Amino acid sequence: MSLADEGPARGLAFSSRTMLALVLVGIVSLAGLAVLSAYAPDLRGGNDGQAHALSKSAIGYSGAPILMKALGAPVVVSRARPLRPTSSVVILTPEPGLGPKALQAYPKGPMTLIVLPKWQAAPDPLHQGWVRKVGLVKGGDTFTDLLSSYAPISRVARSKGRFRHVLRGVSGGFANRVGMSIGPVDRLQTLSGDGWAPVLVDEGGRIVLARSKKSPGIWVLADPDLLNNQGLVNLETARAASLMLTALRGGKEPLLFDVTLNGFERGRGLGRLMLEPPWLAATLIAVATGILMGLHALARFGQPRRKGRAFALGGRALVDNSADLVRMARKEHEFAPAYAALTNALVARAAGHTGGQWLDELARRRGAASPDDLAAEAATAKTRDDLMAIARKLHDWRGEMTRERR
Repeated sequence: MSLADEGPARGLAFSSRTMLALVLVGIVSLAGLAVLSAYAPDLRGGNDGQAHALSKSAIGYSGAPILMKALGAPVVVSRARPLRPTSSVVILTPEPGLGPKALQAYPKGPMTLIVLPKWQAAPDPLHQGWVRKVGLVKGGDTFTDLLSSYAPISRVARSKGRFRHVLRGVSGGFANRVGMSIGPVDRLQTLSGDGWAPVLVDEGGRIVLARSKKSPGIWVLADPDLLNNQGLVNLETARAASLMLTALRGGKEPLLFDVTLNGFERGRGLGRLMLEPPWLAATLIAVATGILMGLHALARFGQPRRKGRAFALGGRALVDNSADLVRMARKEHEFAPAYAALTNALVARAAGHTGGQWLDELARRRGAASPDDLAAEAATAKTRDDLMAIARKLHDWRGEMTRERR
């Protein structure tokens, strides 16, 4: 097989269209990845089975916002941490292991309800979003550090068995309630400690809902089964939960269920900032500028030029270099007299004479300027513009004298 036959087989591996398509796909993919990375926290559904207001599992609290909305209360499930204390009633659902500084640093509302964790659960392998009980969170003085900002001692105790209970109001909005029945609760969790004042107690006088003596706006619900999804399944428990939240809001303040302490805080990074108004306009302008620059580059640059010599050879290169030196020195006007003399010589040669009086006589007969006058005017040139003016006159004079225009 000859080399000529092998030529077509040695073509480009990819056509220009294929390369352009690959570049466009890469740009679009990169842009999509940047947008998804900026909004990743918002894209998390929250149905992970944990104990927060986005979870639909048994230990989650998604049913509480739905219940209060149905009762006409304004409710917000917040993914953004307030920058300052809010006017809403805040419901916090800290998970086991949360540090006291994180809980204390959260901006509180006029009333804040902290729901203590109780159950340890694992995801159900057969149903997404469901959980299976693994055990109980450690009791005793476990929550003393978490609640240290509101009471010096916080001790948790649990009853044995699953029973129905009747709660009794002691203070707050429940002072006049003699008895409030709730559904069956597995191992009712109660709170005790010197810094806590009872709001709701069980039959034995143990605190189920407490108020901080140091910070009266801080309430703590000891047993989450009075507010989570498995508790709200029971009508009596749902009624007690609605009364408790209504007492917190005083009948008018909105409810804010926080999920930022559970890891669902909305991001505030630079990428998100550039994709939202008012900086979105600047981002779009930058993208459009990049696209236009790319299109300009494609239209401007084609087949690469062969690199020439650093120093050109030949007479023309010598003339060009000399002209550049004269231009850099700004001495172009000094060539005006020489150009006038060259024009006279060319006219005389075209007429077959050597100039002199005969050229002056010919100019007079044809109504043209005198060669001496043009030479005198050329001698007065001081600038490049003067040189251009006299050069035009000499060109027109030559055409008139030699009849080149005709």
